[in-house]
Amino acid sequence: MTKITARQRQILWLLLEANGEITAVKIAEATGVSVRTVHREMEDIESALESFGLDLIKKSGKGIQLSGPEAGLAELRLFLREEKPADYSGEDRKVFELCILLEAEEPVKLFTLAHSLKVTVASISYDLDELEQWVRKFGLELVRRRGYGVEITGSELDKRRAIGRLAAEHLDLSDLVGHGSLTESNPAFRVLLTTVGQAKLMEVENTLWDMEWKWTSELPEIVYMEMLLALAVTTRRIELSRSIDSGAEAGYSRVSDHRNIAGAERFVQQLAEVLELKIPRVEILYIAGLFDRVQDSFSSSGYAYGDIELMEIVYKLTESVVKRTGLPFQSDRTLREGLLEHIDPALKRIREGTRIRNPLLGPIRRDYEYLFNIVRAAVEDMQLEHQIPDEEIGFLVMHFGASAERLNQLRRNVRAILVCASGLSSSRLLATRLTKEMPQIEILGNISWYEAARLPDEDYDLIISTIDLPIDKERYIKISPLLTAEEIEKLLSYIQNITLREREKGSSGEPGHAAREEASLERLRSYKGILDEIVSLLERFRFHPIDNKGMDLSATIVEMLETLNGNGVVGDAGIVLERLLERERMTSQVIPDTALALFHTRSSHIHLSSLTLYRLDQPVILEGDTEVRVILLMLAPRRLSKESLEVLSEISALLLNSELVQLLEERSETEIRAYLSSELLHFFQNKC
Repeated sequence: MTKITARQRQILWLLLEANGEITAVKIAEATGVSVRTVHREMEDIESALESFGLDLIKKSGKGIQLSGPEAGLAELRLFLREEKPADYSGEDRKVFELCILLEAEEPVKLFTLAHSLKVTVASISYDLDELEQWVRKFGLELVRRRGYGVEITGSELDKRRAIGRLAAEHLDLSDLVGHGSLTESNPAFRVLLTTVGQAKLMEVENTLWDMEWKWTSELPEIVYMEMLLALAVTTRRIELSRSIDSGAEAGYSRVSDHRNIAGAERFVQQLAEVLELKIPRVEILYIAGLFDRVQDSFSSSGYAYGDIELMEIVYKLTESVVKRTGLPFQSDRTLREGLLEHIDPALKRIREGTRIRNPLLGPIRRDYEYLFNIVRAAVEDMQLEHQIPDEEIGFLVMHFGASAERLNQLRRNVRAILVCASGLSSSRLLATRLTKEMPQIEILGNISWYEAARLPDEDYDLIISTIDLPIDKERYIKISPLLTAEEIEKLLSYIQNITLREREKGSSGEPGHAAREEASLERLRSYKGILDEIVSLLERFRFHPIDNKGMDLSATIVEMLETLNGNGVVGDAGIVLERLLERERMTSQVIPDTALALFHTRSSHIHLSSLTLYRLDQPVILEGDTEVRVILLMLAPRRLSKESLEVLSEISALLLNSELVQLLEERSETEIRAYLSSELLHFFQNKC
């Protein structure tokens, strides 16, 4: 048997001493690590147990149990008593090495690394061979020379990107913001948390929240967390005097609208006071650029719109699963919105080669084996550019599983808020599992950990979380997204003994009634917002023929934007033109198998949402040498309500309907408006 780490030894003792099965959640609590870390360790543990003739039996809904002959169990006990554990696993060593090298000011001797990790120089050299390719992905270089040592060279921005990726690959939300972390049991991850600036992360987050910017509250949690991590890394690097060298490196382009410099200055001024840190001007420009990129990275606060390539992937995937199952997934708008939100960042992770971890993959494959095989086959049929790993298929299965299990809503009497680490897929699966198993719970919605930490008590009866939260443990209950039988009992007990008693003690019913009234009013406001956006878009919809003979794409768009003069839609047409051209260079906007393209953008220089159709006398050539003769132009302001974004998303999805495409290519303005009116009315009625 190879050497085991101290953490693996802890887990093995827990399994040996357990009377029956023990859940990964309990193992995580006992060892002070995350559930994801427990699942990650199980693979090495299973391999190690082979030499003792032992197996791990994993029972869905119950937990994990050691299995094998008594002689093997006795031999394992003897081994654990006598064998000195390794301080670091191979994976831990690489994390440690990367952190040391990314923070070092000068070359580090191999002997120094070997001494710190208590391994041979040859082991360090072998690790560095494997790390070289990972480092190159960020434009960095691993330099090794005899007598010189080893160092990572490259720009400061690339080093920050590498540190952020290292955190994303190895740390959970609980590790970064929860009370429990890896620091007590794993020295390698203690170093990683230091490298990413975790000690100051909550101070950075509180300062960011104190800005009271609307756009930050609208960010998807994964985007908010990536931004927060980048800011924490930035403060750590400034503490180490690793500031960006020049303003040019901060990369602040004209098409960014220069909209966040003033905000970044206020944020940095307040942060510098809180942290007692001097922050150079170039870092203010870098942070302003970071804010710009974050705002540009999400188009719709959870609702993708305008990305035809992404829409087509979701459409084809859903249709393929429908054909294999016979279930009407295509009618589930919640599923479509969830897939649109999930697949875009997922494809980005896959293209960048980011390691994808799904701690629920094992249970998903067992509990949803039939659906897993169907989704895997559907994805393979699409012949995407990159291979989709099983971990990602597992996340997609959670979306389809949630849709399949969605039942008629029953009357409920306990209002619950969900906080899930794995994003929308796990929250929706947990919500539908709760609906099925515990109909007395009304799921008010899924919120982020930072919103949960600030939510007024009267807004909910219960917080159900899949991660540790930075709040008192009495304020929430922690369970897994798959909701085991043991956890159902735990949740029922919590509701009966804590939630309902607290509610009875706290009020005579009036606050609950008032809260329900406010929620009803909020829903009415939301319906009004959707209806107002539909009506205003349809009233402003216009069709224009364009004589673009001899014009290139840029000149054609200029001609298109001139038709909007005088109606209050566009402010600075030059910047809007640049953003439209930039988006066209980034991704195809052509509707598949048509001569129609959707050009769209959002900008602070756009004042009203607008939908305009143009038929060209001469086709224009887009990226990939594709010709289009019809362009649908969709413009929207930078700041836009969730309801408005839902409407834009619905219109984008309608473009995959051949009937609408034919109307846009051939029919009159009146006929097109009538069709859109009918479809959007149907959309609105389904929302109510």
